[in-house]
Amino acid sequence: MKAVRADGKRNNPVSFLRENGCEGPQRFRRRPLEPANVKVVAMKHYKVGYLIGSLAKGSINRKLAGALIKLAPENLDFTEIPFAELPLYSYDYDADYPPVARAFKDAIKAVDALLFVTPEYNRSIPGGLKNAIDWASRPYGTNSFTHKPSAVIGTSPGAIGTAVAQQSLRSVLSFCNAPQMSAPEAYIQFTPGLIDEQGKVTVESTETFLRNYMKEFHDHIERVLTVLPNDA
Repeated sequence: MKAVRADGKRNNPVSFLRENGCEGPQRFRRRPLEPANVKVVAMKHYKVGYLIGSLAKGSINRKLAGALIKLAPENLDFTEIPFAELPLYSYDYDADYPPVARAFKDAIKAVDALLFVTPEYNRSIPGGLKNAIDWASRPYGTNSFTHKPSAVIGTSPGAIGTAVAQQSLRSVLSFCNAPQMSAPEAYIQFTPGLIDEQGKVTVESTETFLRNYMKEFHDHIERVLTVLPNDA
């Protein structure tokens, strides 16, 4: 039943609104949704220098390094920093560093982070690696390792991997002011066939562990360089 006004006319809601200075019902058009302001942030790439503690051509730690590179996040770009040609360090060189030592220091300066892959010799790190660290940290006041995020890993046929060598290396890197990834620790026992000729880890659990290790290393680099930007 429609309402009747006092003048006898039926009450038309549209007419009533118009007669009283109001516009009639509006037709609403659905406005197209505007694209959201989504800020696309490019993935930042980090340059990682890796040092292999063994100088042996067939080193199992070289094989491990190759496998780690394959398992690393795609925004980590790797370059090996060799040190076999360095002479034994002496502070007699500090006044005039030889070209090979300057090139070594420059290579470390050029990267954002460092990965050490080392065997264990006599419950410590190989002499060649220690010698390289001595060169890079000198002369006094020109320590190339300062604020370089770093990680330590290694493999050995022994059951404890390179646990003792890694602790020795960590002590050296602490003095060199290279912020270290403290966890996860990675003591890899190398068994025949663990890494194939293509650099693939053949044991699924080990592959998963090493992939996570490299992801954690990436996160460590990002955290350190957020607090201590590389101004090189």
